[in-house]
Parts: sequence; C-alpha cells; structure tokens
Amino acid sequence: MLDFRLQVFYTVAKRLNFTKAAAELYITQPAVTKHIRELEKHFKTSLFERSGNKKIVLTTAGETLLQYAEKLAGTYRELEFDMNLLVKQHTGILRIGASTTVSQYVIAPILARFHQKFKDVRVNLITGNTEQMEQSLLNKEIDLGIIEGISKNPQISYHPFVDDELLLVTGTNNSNFKKDTIKPDELKNYPLLMREHGSGTLDVIAHALKPYHIKLADLKIEMQLGSTESIKSYLLHSNCLAFLSVHSILKELKNNECRIIDIKGLTILRPFNFIQPHGQPASLAELFMRFALNYKA
Repeated sequence: MLDFRLQVFYTVAKRLNFTKAAAELYITQPAVTKHIRELEKHFKTSLFERSGNKKIVLTTAGETLLQYAEKLAGTYRELEFDMNLLVKQHTGILRIGASTTVSQYVIAPILARFHQKFKDVRVNLITGNTEQMEQSLLNKEIDLGIIEGISKNPQISYHPFVDDELLLVTGTNNSNFKKDTIKPDELKNYPLLMREHGSGTLDVIAHALKPYHIKLADLKIEMQLGSTESIKSYLLHSNCLAFLSVHSILKELKNNECRIIDIKGLTILRPFNFIQPHGQPASLAELFMRFALNYKA
C-alpha cells in the first residue's frame, strides 16, 4: 500500500545500491532510476549523491525522506494489521532478529507453531550476535529482536522472554580433565573456548566472574568462535572447556558426548529478552510476543 516510488527510494536508501534494490524489488535498474528521479523532481532536490568508486550516499534531503519513509512504512503495516484484525485476520510481514543461541535452540518450534496458527503472516528471521541484533533494531531492519545477555541500551525497550543457564562443559573424551567440580579460580588453569566480541554470552560470563575478581584476560582462552555449534564441535574434538547454554547441549548430554562440570558457588543465569524500540509496539511484533510467552512445547 506504500507509494511505490517511496518503496523504491526506501530500498535504495537502505542498500545504497541501485542494482541490489532493483533485484530486491523485481524491477529493472532503469526503472529504479526513473522512480528516484520522479521523487527528486517532486521535492525539487537531490536525494542521493555519488561518492568514490561509484558508491552513493544519501543527501541531507535523502536522510530526511528516509526518516519519513520509515515512519510511513510502519504506519501502513499497523493500518494493514488493524484493519485485518477487524475481520480476525492477521497478515503482513514480521521481521524478527534473534541472537545465535535463541535462533538455533529456542525459537524454531515457536515459529513453526506460530505459522500453523497465523498462516498469512510471513516471518523473516535473521540471526547474529546480541550486539548485531540491537543495531539491526535501531536501524529499523527488524521489528522485534530476541537476544541473550545483559545489555541495556537506553534506546531499546527490553521485555523478559525465558530464562537460560550457562553451564561449564567438556567432552567426555577429554583425557586431561577428570574432575566433576572446580573452584572459580581454577578456571584460569584450563583451556577455554569462548564466543566472539559482541556476543551476549561473552558479556554474561564476564559479569558472572567479576565478583570472583576474574577477568576474561586472566583466562586461558584457546580460541574464540562465532557460534555455539562451532564451539560444540571443537569441544568434542579437544581437551577444552566451554560455557554453553543448557538449551544447546541437551542432545550431547543425552548421547553422553559431553558432561557438566560444577563450579563451587557459581551459577550463571541469564534472561533471553524481547527487544523493541520505545513507544507503541508494532502490532505483529506484539502478537508474536504474546504467542511466544504463552507457547507450550
């Protein structure tokens, strides 16, 4: 329902590439150029300018129009949802961003059940670490995020989803480690696998170790890896230890591929949170939040 010229402008403005925008909109590049020129003629100003290497950037006018285009797109999504709600229909596109652990081990069955109930809602799911998902929300690339960790950005509204626990684990084939329990300070003695910078998991671990005066720099970090799956695979082929979500190791525990190591006096709990911009939440995002909170596996 959004004016197609504005939709073309919005796509070009987000991608900063006419070719990519044309492919995404299923129109030709000359058609994209035509729509942009019509908008520039209407507003009597340039919306893009060329920088080096054939790249384009938004002008001041372009930045202003992008802000209004984002507001209008959000308003039209709300209008479509509310009008459909009158006849008890839910349609539209819901853009969800989930941090890695949530995406891989928590959200998939909920999405499947949600689709069964709301078949006309198309969900687009993207995955990244907590820092990336917060930035995607602020960039208006997603309508709703689900993240792990303790981040508190003042521009973002946080709502509890489910709780998680990080457990210290190692492979059952770790011939160098036979203990079932260690003291927190002993963590410094063993090779550890950790997530990458920007991961909510890494932030939670650092926060949990702080009362014991242990910094991440004090630990013997053998490698930092970008996903839980890569950590698990490395773990099962090494003598390392790693902190992993209880949601992520259920299969490995059942198959006796890894085992849990207790840390005296230390329990690492963390919440998974919904994140939204402050203000009136998008209707489809609100619908999904209510559904997920009431979900029963």
